[in-house]
Amino acid sequence: MDVFKTHGAFSWNELQTTDPESARAFYCALFGWGSRDMILPRGAYTTFQVGDTSVAGMMKIAPHATDVRPAWGCYITVDDVEVTCRRAEELGGRVVLPPTDLPGIGRMAVLQDPQGATVSIISYTAPDA
Repeated sequence: MDVFKTHGAFSWNELQTTDPESARAFYCALFGWGSRDMILPRGAYTTFQVGDTSVAGMMKIAPHATDVRPAWGCYITVDDVEVTCRRAEELGGRVVLPPTDLPGIGRMAVLQDPQGATVSIISYTAPDA
């Protein structure tokens, strides 16, 4: 199963933190992860690897996001972000972050279930697209 193409599969984990360097040192020492830095349109980004496989990413919390605390989040792959957002609302959830393009990565949104838990959804852009 390719988690990046399978609707409903957990496909990515991401840490937002106030101190990326300290977080990198902690998680790499704790789990034996490798790390790679890159620059995305939204700024610096780090990926974590187990062997040659990237398993998670990390970014610094934006300075204007004063209400965001350091936390891990997860992404679930969907076939269509807009359709999934509408369905979540029909089921009593809400869209916290509306569908947003991530250039070179895909389209994502953040949903909240009726009990208040949040999850990110994503439809990945094909590498040859």
